[in-house]
Amino acid sequence: MNSTPLAERLRPSSLAALAGQTHLTGEGSVLRKAIEQGRIPSMILWGPPGTGKTTIANIIAHTLAVPYFQLSAISSGVKEVREVIEQAKQVDAAILFIDEIHRFNKGQQDALLGAVEKGTITLIGATTENPSFEVNSALLSRCQVYVLKALDEGDLINLLKEAIAKDAWLQSQQVTLQETGALIRISGGDARKLLNLFELVVQSANTQPVIITDALVMQVAQKKIAIYDKQGEQHYDIISAFIKSMRGSDPNGAVYWLARMIEGGEDVKFIARRMLIFASEDVGNANPNALLLANACFDAVSKIGYPESRIILSQ
Repeated sequence: MNSTPLAERLRPSSLAALAGQTHLTGEGSVLRKAIEQGRIPSMILWGPPGTGKTTIANIIAHTLAVPYFQLSAISSGVKEVREVIEQAKQVDAAILFIDEIHRFNKGQQDALLGAVEKGTITLIGATTENPSFEVNSALLSRCQVYVLKALDEGDLINLLKEAIAKDAWLQSQQVTLQETGALIRISGGDARKLLNLFELVVQSANTQPVIITDALVMQVAQKKIAIYDKQGEQHYDIISAFIKSMRGSDPNGAVYWLARMIEGGEDVKFIARRMLIFASEDVGNANPNALLLANACFDAVSKIGYPESRIILSQ
């Protein structure tokens, strides 16, 4: 079996093969036109994990056939950025892709300004956080922001079918998709998570052909599917239970309901906003500092985002 993860083996090499994001990469879209004309602006790709940010950067570099440099903001700093810029000065139309660019501090982001403004590099930054908060205004003003959307159910099912049809190892396992609900729900619109979980489920099956069912997926994933449905009634039921736990001075209950929401992918600002309302409506003048604390919490999670915000919210 190939040790490369399924999501990497199936990474698209052209816009036509990219799942979802038709508003950016479909026929006649702004980004597609720019790529076809061979003149792309510096840009920030903002969207949830597994929606194609890195893939789009790779496709752009491959299509334009230009020098391509890639850095991760997690493991790189100003030194690495300056080294790339020096290398880019020796070539034409170099692209620098920075993953998790929101993790760069102001000084690290400022190191990019001159090179981006002069056209030494075309910057493509990827972030899961709102660039308006996480990318400094000077750099942001030199970039176009493109928003990527979580993949919908149709896109995810097509990905599964494509994987079965194209991947040699999956073909050898004789895989049949009997049920897809569990895979879709657990993936949460993340193509990478979907494909890697799918591969794990197939690996864990003891028989051939492999019949994919929700029960099998749940067994392998070791988690319940219906933890939290942020689009349905549970969205309101669980936030209500969360507020009632705080109102009843039950910290254990509040943390439990908070964990349910976080695990289900609830918007961190929605949770913090409800805590702010609770501090005003339910605590009020009994403890005026509660509003100050809740407001500080909202400000902090707005800046930081997941996963660290879970600590601030639970405090």
